[in-house]
Amino acid sequence: ELALWCDFRVMEESAYLGVYCRRWGIPLIDGGTVRLPRLVGEGRALELILTGRQVMAEECERLGLCEYVVPDGQSREKAEELAHQIAAFPQLCVQADRRSVRKQHGLSVRDALTQEWYNSRPVLEAEGISGANRFSSGEGRHGKFDQQ
Repeated sequence: ELALWCDFRVMEESAYLGVYCRRWGIPLIDGGTVRLPRLVGEGRALELILTGRQVMAEECERLGLCEYVVPDGQSREKAEELAHQIAAFPQLCVQADRRSVRKQHGLSVRDALTQEWYNSRPVLEAEGISGANRFSSGEGRHGKFDQQ
């Protein structure tokens, strides 16, 4: 269940996940019945929860339980690479987008879009002008960023 609380997951090729508490009659109590269906859909979540079967990394990636599968011994390197990539971007923007994704659950599309606007507007005012100026000067064109 701990992995389900992460924004995204990196698994090594030999790694696996499973709802093993099922085998001992222990219910999910740390968000597994909430987060798992949001990641993989209700039907697949029920199948994984009720069977308690082992799910290897390759299948986890296909199901949306992880975003990256890397060779054994390289998960920390990949996680740190992702952390540095995200840390290189303007953090007010990163945090606003993450907040918008998290807060949209249970909202209608209209309400989620309204919430996104009110959540993002202060960031747009604070960082958007400088970001637009950097873009117009050539930075970040064609998806290429010079990240330090």
